[in-house]
Amino acid sequence: MTDTHSQQPLAFSDEGVSDAPPVVLSSSLGTTRAMWDPQVEALGRHYRVVRFDHLGHGQSDVPAGPYTLDQLGQNVLRLLDSLSIDKTSFIGLSMGGIIGQWLGVHAPDRINRLVLMCTAAHFPTEQSWRERAATVRTHGVAAVSEGVLDRWFTDDLRATEPDRVAPYVEMVRATPAEGYAGSCEALAVADLREQLATISAPTLAIAGEDDPSTTPDALRFIAERIPGAQLEIVPHAAHLANVEQPETVNELIVTHLAGQGS
Repeated sequence: MTDTHSQQPLAFSDEGVSDAPPVVLSSSLGTTRAMWDPQVEALGRHYRVVRFDHLGHGQSDVPAGPYTLDQLGQNVLRLLDSLSIDKTSFIGLSMGGIIGQWLGVHAPDRINRLVLMCTAAHFPTEQSWRERAATVRTHGVAAVSEGVLDRWFTDDLRATEPDRVAPYVEMVRATPAEGYAGSCEALAVADLREQLATISAPTLAIAGEDDPSTTPDALRFIAERIPGAQLEIVPHAAHLANVEQPETVNELIVTHLAGQGS
């Protein structure tokens, strides 16, 4: 595994089969690339797996916000260029998912297949995101972390398997306040609803049945507007469906990437 931070702002890991088709994993607000630990082994058997920390997260650069969706998307393109990846499949969850949509709209020649998980084409309301950014800048990410965790995992998982949840508690609380706030400001105004129909990459939309943040209806909205897109709803999963139901999610992803799902 290559684990590095080259002459571009995003820290990343480069794993799996080095000469196999690439897959890029893009995580949610308030997580690091470690969010994808439950997927790396399954994908790494057949793919070159690149995952990264978003701007302002993990080991990546933390410039002053606000950030923009264009900025976050362009950073991914710079990462691909630095790794000499001309075209890749892209899997994004939540904020990572709207970055995937941005790439599908603005860089279609760079995207092979898309998996858009527990995400939306816009994240209402602008005011609530700006208030969250202000809270985090004043009081730190810990001030919003409990509400975040309520959305990430079902009550059942939090009650019965606290050891599985614990690393994600630490992950969100360790997020730099400015990085989290700047990303909130990007999500406040991000809106790709009118552009979804221009996405040409074969797309799988995955919803967590119990996700209160990006509900199955939000993923249905996306799937109905991207030509040929497929929708799958994962039972017993909230926002981080890839963590709560990894076997189900991995099977859906592997099938889609192999071209058997669409």
